[in-house]
Amino acid sequence: MVLTSKEKEGIIDQFKVHEKDTGSSNVQIALLTKRINELASHFKVHPKDHHSRRGLLKMVGQRRRLLNYVRLKDPEQYKTLIQELGLRK
Repeated sequence: MVLTSKEKEGIIDQFKVHEKDTGSSNVQIALLTKRINELASHFKVHPKDHHSRRGLLKMVGQRRRLLNYVRLKDPEQYKTLIQELGLRK
């Protein structure tokens, strides 16, 4: 369930805005999306794990707030980000 450092580096390299970027909104959203997807598959095996479900809901809310921030700040960047992550259908 935990992201390895190699996976994290790959996500950061893909979504970074500048060379030394590790914490921009795009990177944070991408990392949260990866963790959310992993937890979603965890719940298919363990449907009664309510403690982890609370953490999942907190991560979804945090991602939602970050997406709202990016949408207001730069709508074009928002569109490309949700396309790359496959969030909106």
